[in-house]
Amino acid sequence: MDLELTEEQKMIQKMTRDFTDEKVKPLAAELDETSRYPQELVEEMAQLGLMGVAIPEEYGGAGMDNICYALALEEISRGCASTGVIMSVNNSLVCDPVFKYGNDDQKKWFLTPLAAGEKLGCFGLTEPQAGSDASNLKTSAVRDGDNWVLNGRKNFITNGAEADVAIIFAMSDPEKKHRGINGFIVEKDTPGLSVPKVEKKLGINASSTAELLFEDCRIPAENLLGEEGKGFRIAMETLDGGRIGIAAQALGIARAALEASIRYAREREQFGQAIAKFQAVQFMISDMATEIDAARLLTHRAAYLKDKGVSHSSESAMAKLFASEVAMRVTTKAIQVHGGYGYIKEYPVERHFRDAKITEIYEGTSEVQRMVIAADLFKEQ
Repeated sequence: MDLELTEEQKMIQKMTRDFTDEKVKPLAAELDETSRYPQELVEEMAQLGLMGVAIPEEYGGAGMDNICYALALEEISRGCASTGVIMSVNNSLVCDPVFKYGNDDQKKWFLTPLAAGEKLGCFGLTEPQAGSDASNLKTSAVRDGDNWVLNGRKNFITNGAEADVAIIFAMSDPEKKHRGINGFIVEKDTPGLSVPKVEKKLGINASSTAELLFEDCRIPAENLLGEEGKGFRIAMETLDGGRIGIAAQALGIARAALEASIRYAREREQFGQAIAKFQAVQFMISDMATEIDAARLLTHRAAYLKDKGVSHSSESAMAKLFASEVAMRVTTKAIQVHGGYGYIKEYPVERHFRDAKITEIYEGTSEVQRMVIAADLFKEQ
């Protein structure tokens, strides 16, 4: 793995950094306060090729690699974590599985507009009783002639309120347990699919987290994603890639908190000098920067392995685990550096602190990441 970025990687990093500074950061506080979906930012990200970064150009994507994706997502999330996760889900959890497992017609009709940002996608695996235990699905899919009929409920679905297309996992044969799960591509306007609830949350407020309800929802048989009975495997392999996106999101949040802390420490004076002169503050800032760099290296390693087409389950879990916990440590220290001002909404670090917490939870909690890593370490050689 070459630690030096390629010219293409430097280009997308600069492009997204400039876009974030000019367009994303100025809107972030208002989006958080009002929970408004950032439609204008999503449209501009589509124009920049950010909704399908690693998808080939023939399918509407930008045709770049996954390190480019991680770099871009870090920059967007540095400005607004909500906007970052909207981008992440569409790339990692929607475009990626359709590209890997979809047939030619599915790539033409679904992947191309999704990767181009003309449509938005969401990923429906989690259910009220099936969070970390993702194989315990109650949503059912029954074959009926040329259709599949879906019944059940999905919750905590990012992009769920705005998505045009949903990747849904449902149980077709409970006796086969996880081998009885199938994946489906479901269009949002399909009769029988509704959004009965949008959650109010601690953070990432401009990103919808919705409940999806399926009531005799009939979808064409050709909307089956991948082979029958392979849905659980598709979901788990998709999450391996998705964790790279969440690690990059966590990096962006942490970096924003670090940059705000450095600025504040230079400007804030106590006892006749800037607090940046105090060793206690310097040590906190140094620890924050060191951990962010370490998390970035883990994230880029996982992205590099994904680009190589080799197994990266453990490496993605390590990146997501470490980066998300770094984001919490860094944002906590950022509030401490700011003192009382860190606790009020006039300063951005309280938002970064609230946004950071979810990175330890979604797309696999920190505990699940440790289970994935341990399973790999203890497997028989």
